[in-house]
Amino acid sequence: MRLHHVQVACPPGGEDVARRFYAGALGLQEVDKPEALRARGGAWFRAVDESGAVTAEIHVGVEDPFAPARKAHPALVLSNAADLDAVRRRLDDGGYDVDLSQRDTFPGHDRVHTFDGHGNRVELLVARD
Repeated sequence: MRLHHVQVACPPGGEDVARRFYAGALGLQEVDKPEALRARGGAWFRAVDESGAVTAEIHVGVEDPFAPARKAHPALVLSNAADLDAVRRRLDDGGYDVDLSQRDTFPGHDRVHTFDGHGNRVELLVARD
């Protein structure tokens, strides 16, 4: 068994805000939703490795009424500290807050938390050398 994707929610019409965060700030690639699911709205994003294999996928679905996930969250593992620093810079440049208060609380990892443009919590972590 392996994890296929994590879904977070956005309000109706919130896809562009999601795109700015997941594609723009995090650097994930937006992928087309299957035709049968497009009418529901939302957007799908994924990360791939050097060989093109999918390493992470986040689906943003429309929820009405909408409430952001403030505790539950996807946690994305980055390859190295330089990648984490680059994502942190893009988050800063995009106006997203980055919480460093939990940086040393997960054994063997450096981690930070942020919130997408709709207030959903997202964790970014990298294994320590």
